[in-house]
This record gives sequence, C-alpha cells and structure tokens, in this order.
Amino acid sequence: MALGGHVHPDGDCVGSNLGLYIYLKEQYPDREIDVYLEEVPEAYGMIHRADEVKHCIPADKQYDLFICLDCGDAARLGFSEPLFRAAGHTLCIDHHVSNQAFADENYIDSEASSTAEMVYRLLDKEKINLHTAEALYMGIIHDTGVFQYSCTSPETMEIAAELMRKGIDGNEIIDKTYYEKTYIQNQILGRALLESILILDKQCIVSSVSKGEMEFYRAKPSDLEGIVSQLRLTQGVEVAIFMYELDTQQFKVSLRSKGKVDVSTVAQYFGGGGHKRAAGFTMKGTSHDVINNVCAQLSLKGI
Repeated sequence: MALGGHVHPDGDCVGSNLGLYIYLKEQYPDREIDVYLEEVPEAYGMIHRADEVKHCIPADKQYDLFICLDCGDAARLGFSEPLFRAAGHTLCIDHHVSNQAFADENYIDSEASSTAEMVYRLLDKEKINLHTAEALYMGIIHDTGVFQYSCTSPETMEIAAELMRKGIDGNEIIDKTYYEKTYIQNQILGRALLESILILDKQCIVSSVSKGEMEFYRAKPSDLEGIVSQLRLTQGVEVAIFMYELDTQQFKVSLRSKGKVDVSTVAQYFGGGGHKRAAGFTMKGTSHDVINNVCAQLSLKGI
C-alpha cells in the first residue's frame, strides 16, 4: 500500500498523510506501507515518522492500493503519479471543491475543514495514538489558520478537542509548525510585503518573488508558505495574489479571498483548483502577463 499527496506539500497534506501512515503502520505492522511526498518542510519534521517519507519511486514498483490524500487531481501528485496510475486500486480522500473524483473510490467532502479532519472520521477513535493525533492536529490547524478560517465548523473543534485528549501538546505544534519562521523565511516575507502593490481599485493586493530573488535568499518553495495569507490580512483588500517563479517565466500562483470572490473558479479557469477562499495554479509568461490574466478574471467576478 502507498500513500501520497500533492506537490509542494503543506501542513494538511503532510499531516493527513503521516497521520494515516502512522495509524496503518501501528495497526498493520506486517504490511508494506509507504508514503510518498516531495520534500517535507523542516518544521514538520517534529511529526513522528516524517523521516520515513520517500521522495523518489523505485524502478518497476507497483502497489495493490494507492491512497491519494489532499490532492485535487492525479497530475498534482507530481513524481508519485506513476505509482497511482500503476496501482491495482486507488482511493482519494480530499476536501477540494475542484476535485473531480478521479480515483476508483473517492471520499470527497468540500465542506470539511481539512483532509486531516476527514482522515480522523475514518479511523477507530480508540486506536488513535499520540503520534497519529499530533499529525492530524497539525493538518487541521494549518488548513483552518489555527481555527480562524470559515471552514472551521463545530465538528472541527470537537475533533481537535478529541485529539488534544490523546495527550498532544497543541501549543507546541501550533508554534513550531505554523507561527515559527526561520531567518530566511522572515527575510523573504519582508521583501514580499515591501514590494507588494494594490490594484483593482485597491481591492486586490499582489506580490511576486522571482527565481533570482529566491536564489539570493537561498529560499525553497516551502519557505514561501504563509506569505499569501499575510497579504490577505491587508485592510480593505478582498483578494490577495502571491506568486513565485518555479522556472524561467513559469509561476506558481496562490490566491486568497476574504469571501466576496470564489477564487477556486479563477484557479480552475487556469487549470488549477482549490477552495472558495484559497486556491492556486501554475502559469507560464512574465509576471506582468500572469497578473494581467488573473486581474481580467477577477474583474469578471466583480472586483
């Protein structure tokens, strides 16, 4: 059995994958179970078994079952997609509204706060140990913005409480994986904020980081996590756009909305996906080309 999640794994992707992985390894110690993800951000290394994540696939490897977590389509699996395609059976557990049910079996709930919350529902609550609880709690706090986002439901809070009853140190998980930043992360956040601009009658804020700037700061994609959410907090802004250069004139674009605009529809228009208030996609062109194209779609949404 193999588990996998989306490219550039965030807190929910890592938390849901490791939470299920730890649980399955505990319950089925004699089974071959592997988890495949791109480089896991250093902060998430505090989660048990994070060092067991595989970052490349063995030659001619095939699994009876591939479970895809927190991933809206097969292409978003990245390097592990061939394992998904070759598996005898596939299952998708996801909460992205843009998910088109691409696996053999699909458990999709766009109303769920996170994939980690969905994984919790599937497990035998009595058999959830401390380490599984820590991973799932991390997943929930990241996709709810520490319970601030509108996706946080009463059930989300109840699940978080049950995970805390397993003995986890919730404050440490929040501080170490959500709030604490490295010096490099703070430097590039500062630059992104300093060089941000207001557009569309000041209802939209946009900032961009070039490949050269990332090389200058020695920053990895994981170091940019959270920048778009900080931009979204700007007073009077309805939509935040943050993008960084993956390769020459190829940008990863993240969108955040305060609620007036469904940014998932904008992301889907450009081949991406996500949620009503948080979505993303990849686009080729200059930074100005990307901004102009996104702004044209936002204008159609009333911005």
